Amino acid sequence: MNVLEHIQSLQFRDKPAAEAILISFIRDTFGLDVQSVELRPLAVSLNSFNGFMTLEDGQRLFFKTHTEPSSVIGEYYHASALAEAGYPVLQPRYSSTESGKQFLIYDVISDPSVFDVAWGIENGDPTHREGLTRAQNAADDELWTIYLHTFEPQSAEDAAHAPVHQLFYHRLTGGRLDQFYGDGVHITLPGVGEISIRTVRSTHWAINGQVYDETLNDIIERAIRLLNPSQAGLSIVGHGDAHNGNVFYQSGNPPHMLYFDPAFAGRHSPLLDLTKPLFHNVFAMWMYFPREITAKLHISLDTKRSVWEVQHNYTVHSIRHMFLNSKVNRVLIPALREMRSREMLPLNWREILKASLFCCPFLTMNLSDAVKFPPEISLLGLCMAVEMGAESGEHRSIIDQTLDEVERAL
Repeated sequence: MNVLEHIQSLQFRDKPAAEAILISFIRDTFGLDVQSVELRPLAVSLNSFNGFMTLEDGQRLFFKTHTEPSSVIGEYYHASALAEAGYPVLQPRYSSTESGKQFLIYDVISDPSVFDVAWGIENGDPTHREGLTRAQNAADDELWTIYLHTFEPQSAEDAAHAPVHQLFYHRLTGGRLDQFYGDGVHITLPGVGEISIRTVRSTHWAINGQVYDETLNDIIERAIRLLNPSQAGLSIVGHGDAHNGNVFYQSGNPPHMLYFDPAFAGRHSPLLDLTKPLFHNVFAMWMYFPREITAKLHISLDTKRSVWEVQHNYTVHSIRHMFLNSKVNRVLIPALREMRSREMLPLNWREILKASLFCCPFLTMNLSDAVKFPPEISLLGLCMAVEMGAESGEHRSIIDQTLDEVERAL
């Protein structure tokens, strides 16, 4: 565990101690005379941390870093590449891109993140709903334009070095999968208690009437094959991790959005580029607010038969459907059409997208962590992983309904 990973973990247990370590890190890395730092442990900071620092001359700055245990990336952050491609991206004043020391320092910006604005809407504050919808639609139109202008073939060798693969393939093969769900790991589920993850990975599921023929092991095996980084194909310049926590909402006339924290930016597949916003902005509130969601969640598990049957009442708010519809209609469908027109659309594009979507609920956080997740949320997360990674039979899942409509639109 490097110093940034240690700070990320420690901030939730001993914030003053984490801040003291961070002051030393900033002084040593940047040579800045930091007088104080203020970490902000946030729900959205699943594998990152951010906050404010004050220098000796009174300047107040904002910092952000993404921590990734077992990373194979040699260099993080390519904000300049995004700016050159036309992205509205916040440029850092100071940056360290070396793996293990990846850290960005910005001028303070007072705008809220899209994550915070959307969560406020979901909890009854409609103030920015119309403006956020306008801004999201405009941002997605702009994103499609950038895709169109940056499309170009990428060799398998170049594709293999894209930082975005750290979020998907390298989490499957780089140790995180075994750490979270390897032999000897147990998970606590409602109505069952503690059970071996080996049993969980080998079972079949029926979720709210959606029947799945594949086990988690089947999904994992396919995802490792489909997400292999060494694949030639059509690429774009993308942020790579553009979920709502990495985008500022700037109200105004018109309102607009500003990207930041481009830890995994670069040239890569548009399917991978769209994965994080498609999942995290729509389906993942249980991951960020497990206690709050548990208070409203009704979920049951029946393991008496060969197929585990789950019933739950978790739904996604209408603002989440707005994010989904905007991204699908304004970016995903046009991108797939363009790839097909260039004869570079993989025949299995849907499988590839679902494989990367699977990694989001399954490998962003450890669902077997009983300190982080109540049993009900651990089970809901497993359901989300199955829904993202496998095709639903009989009743169709939201993601499968959406991709069915995409296929009809091509």
